[in-house]
Amino acid sequence: MIAPATASTIGKMANGIADNMLITTYLSMKAPVFIAPAMDLDMYRHPSTQHNLEVLKSYGNHIIEAADGFLASHLVGKGRMQEPEVIIEQLEKFFSSSLPMKGKKVMITAGPTYEKIDPVRFIGNYSSGKMGFALAEECANRGAEVTLISGPVSLSVNNPLIKRVDVECADEMYRAAKEEFSNCDAAILCAAVADFTPEESAPTKIKRGKDDMVLRLKPTQDIAAALGKEKRDNQILVGFALETNNEQKNAREKLERKRFNFIVLNSLNDKGAGFRHDTNKISIIDKESVTEYPLKSKDEVAKDIIDKLNKEF
Repeated sequence: MIAPATASTIGKMANGIADNMLITTYLSMKAPVFIAPAMDLDMYRHPSTQHNLEVLKSYGNHIIEAADGFLASHLVGKGRMQEPEVIIEQLEKFFSSSLPMKGKKVMITAGPTYEKIDPVRFIGNYSSGKMGFALAEECANRGAEVTLISGPVSLSVNNPLIKRVDVECADEMYRAAKEEFSNCDAAILCAAVADFTPEESAPTKIKRGKDDMVLRLKPTQDIAAALGKEKRDNQILVGFALETNNEQKNAREKLERKRFNFIVLNSLNDKGAGFRHDTNKISIIDKESVTEYPLKSKDEVAKDIIDKLNKEF
């Protein structure tokens, strides 16, 4: 966004005169370019300026010009730079119309769950939440409204399209996911949810004793199975499988059993993949095919997964 764009700047842009940092940046720019002319009326009306503006339009640039009339109780005339709030409105309109997931609602679970033994101890896992948070950011960047249900992690989100719901244990994540799922177009179950939780949680810290301690566990609620039963034909459900052996066989069985549209498989046998890494190596499995991807950053992996999700809509 070049604002204000003077007659001199517009002339240099139209004719490729890269004698300053601004024009050099413009000439190497691959992103959409928006230009807000700012000059007096005579300079604006001059044939050379009008010619240069037409040249810039022919290059695919977007010209945001002020029109004659009144705005916010004062005169706005040709040549004068358009009001900043109007420029922002036009930018938002442009980008919102080009976002492929605008209007979609996506629920994502992320991170681990902690199953409390006593006030200071828990059963947990090594999930950092990085993959789930990268998926949330990617969906929001494409215009989706995201509900991110996160277990205990140290990560943060800044995109205003992401609503974060913090939970601690598997039961809290189950209840939050059940509540949100019916309002979603898609759900991505990326969290590493505990399969078992203590039958009882001690109200005070358990002290060391001379005898062995026996911890009895009970199964947690199966979030994926519950949502799979509720899934409507117009909803998309995406699962994750972290395997150590018989990876594709186990992942495909999970895909069928839990009614996923597709499942994302990663293996702890792959170096740089899985928990506590900034990278991941995945395969995407649906009912017809298996697509394997090389090791990438989790941000790049999120793009691959959401590309697949977009094709399912």
